[in-house]
Amino acid sequence: MYRQRFGLTDHPLPKNAQGKTFFDKSPGFKKLERAFRQLIADPGLGVLTADAGVGKTAALRHLCAQLPKPDYLVIYLCAAVGPFDFYRALAVELGLRPAHRRAELWASLKKSLLHLVDERGIAPILILDEAQHLSDTFFIDLSAFLNFAFDSRDLLTLWLVGLPPLARHLRMQQHAPLAMRIVHYLHLEPLDREAFSAMIDHAFKAAGATQNILADSARELLFRTSRGLPRVAAHLLHRALYEAHERNQNFIDDHAMEAAIEQSPVGQVVLA
Repeated sequence: MYRQRFGLTDHPLPKNAQGKTFFDKSPGFKKLERAFRQLIADPGLGVLTADAGVGKTAALRHLCAQLPKPDYLVIYLCAAVGPFDFYRALAVELGLRPAHRRAELWASLKKSLLHLVDERGIAPILILDEAQHLSDTFFIDLSAFLNFAFDSRDLLTLWLVGLPPLARHLRMQQHAPLAMRIVHYLHLEPLDREAFSAMIDHAFKAAGATQNILADSARELLFRTSRGLPRVAAHLLHRALYEAHERNQNFIDDHAMEAAIEQSPVGQVVLA
């Protein structure tokens, strides 16, 4: 196992820890953190976009993980569903038996959310991922549901998360009623060179490294190839560690990094 050679106790940038290792290095994350806390204090609708690999969903998971669990109910749903299936899935997450008629389903959801907030003192947070795939029908239906369920006050913090086309879609005239509910539009950019370098340093330290095992030339190559995308960088870094291990090296030089890039489907896509 290559970790022993490099004195590591874990993989650098593991998927389950990326939020802890790089989001505090990103200027865009600071804006997201402020918006997140504002919507916690005053529930409403937020939209978060970023290119694939930046870590938008992981960023929200990282923020949600810091909330006191007894006071918040965080629900993650994927957008690969139709409108009615979405409400049924939400009902299941709230512990309800989904009704078969829309009017009854909406009424039960509203009643459950009111009970959750007013009787149990729990604030619901819904994160709808891959929202760029949602249809016009879904958005129109969602606007109607929000008007019905929260006619007097907003009880639910809702985040629509997706690729950049999501924001453009929501700005279409037909979605004006829903757009007027949006409190925050945010877009996360890939990490710049300084933030990327800080992420890599932190990642190795968190993985148990006691000395620098990444040559400056390899670090620069990793940054340029990954384009500052943490997910791509994590994949290439793991491959580079393996390449250096196979070459009987105790550090990653530019040759090991180049080999990792050439042999990785991720690297080939980025370089294409």
